[in-house]
Amino acid sequence: MRRLIASALVLVLTGGFTWFERWAAPDARLLDEHWQKRGADASVTVDHAPWADFLERYLVVDDAGVNRLRYGAVSEADRAALADYLDRLAATTVTELGADAQLAFWLNLYNALTVAAVLEAYPVDSIRAIDGVWRTDRVTVEGRQLSLDDIEHGIVRPVFGDARIHYAVNCAAVGCPDLAAEPYTADGLDGRLDAAAGAYVNDPRGVRVGGGGDLTVSSIYNWFQEDFGGDEAAVLDHLRRYAEPDLRTRLDAADGIADYAYDWALNDAR
Repeated sequence: MRRLIASALVLVLTGGFTWFERWAAPDARLLDEHWQKRGADASVTVDHAPWADFLERYLVVDDAGVNRLRYGAVSEADRAALADYLDRLAATTVTELGADAQLAFWLNLYNALTVAAVLEAYPVDSIRAIDGVWRTDRVTVEGRQLSLDDIEHGIVRPVFGDARIHYAVNCAAVGCPDLAAEPYTADGLDGRLDAAAGAYVNDPRGVRVGGGGDLTVSSIYNWFQEDFGGDEAAVLDHLRRYAEPDLRTRLDAADGIADYAYDWALNDAR
């Protein structure tokens, strides 16, 4: 144990907190083999219309182009409607859905649960002020209790193995990729994920290039580096894939990643 602690201290001292934050981030580890089951029963459908109505009513775009939510304006009736939507999702036999419908289910469930968690604690300045927000069991699906961490790191990441999910799950922070303005559905899901990736990579929250060419990218690419290829070079390749031409040119000229940054302020529209 002492050797392990000593080794960790050496790595922190030599590699800074960048390494420590990546080490502390949750691993993608399959929660239960049950969640690998796939179905193709066309009669099993999921109605995400209540989530669409909620987003249409309360999501706004600020002057910087960031999607924010008017938490303080949510009515009691709409809180109840959100709770009813979550109950309906919980009653869904998700393993009977096809792959894209399953992923859409989990993305919408995660995002709606996150909004519900913030509403329960509101007003707060950051989701991190909510004790145990990611580890607390928040829903029971197919008889299994799940936390936000369980959904993201125990199901979505290991089952679907797609780095683009990081652009679709929203943790209610300004620095996070936007909360989608519309629910995810199986139809057009691949294109939606590509669009979300492009929107974030080409936004200063995702990638910033300083006047001297120094590259600062979102901490997401540090915390979950393994999902983006496992090293800095792979992260840069991923960014180039979604970067618009001007940014791609600047990425090509950058001498590695100089820093990581993330804004944990609540994505509130006050």
